[in-house]
Amino acid sequence: MKTVQFTQMADGTAAEYAFLDRLEDDYKAGLVDRILVSLERLNQSLSGYRVSRLEHCLQAATRAHRDGKSEQWIAAALLHDLGDELAPYSHSEMAAAILRPFVSDEIYWVVKHHGIFQMYYYAHYSGGDRHAREVYRDHQFYQSAVDFCHHYDQNCFDPAYQSERLEFFKPILETVFAKPRSFDEEHSARYGKR
Repeated sequence: MKTVQFTQMADGTAAEYAFLDRLEDDYKAGLVDRILVSLERLNQSLSGYRVSRLEHCLQAATRAHRDGKSEQWIAAALLHDLGDELAPYSHSEMAAAILRPFVSDEIYWVVKHHGIFQMYYYAHYSGGDRHAREVYRDHQFYQSAVDFCHHYDQNCFDPAYQSERLEFFKPILETVFAKPRSFDEEHSARYGKR
């Protein structure tokens, strides 16, 4: 069977869905390689900074690694701006969505909201509210987001910083993305086997 025969999902058979599940499993196995390709594309995005967006992400992940952070935090630092290319108005949410099945609720939340927390460092220079993050002041992960942006985002534009190369992080990504965790009923329903 090279393709299924149905043209409407309601008409599929158990054999066809088993066939599709095998293909999907093979495709999912290539996730880390696709992430690495997407990260490499950040080398050409957002000019004007002293480093490329890829180098910015490498600096963030390198700093997290050198600080002894967990592999999930290192992966989050590496991927936090992955959405810049395709989701310039919601890059935080895009990166968080990629990470969500594989990281803790805390890391997911921090990545999802890092854009508003990062505004603390620059929004007042462009007519924005640098204190916009205060809407989350009482959230349990507020301080984690403040710390993430301070240690692994706002300070990662240094052309003299010696970051690790992208290949260094591949084994970390392979570990983090090896198997999605079951984090809630929505996830189980959405990402479980058909």
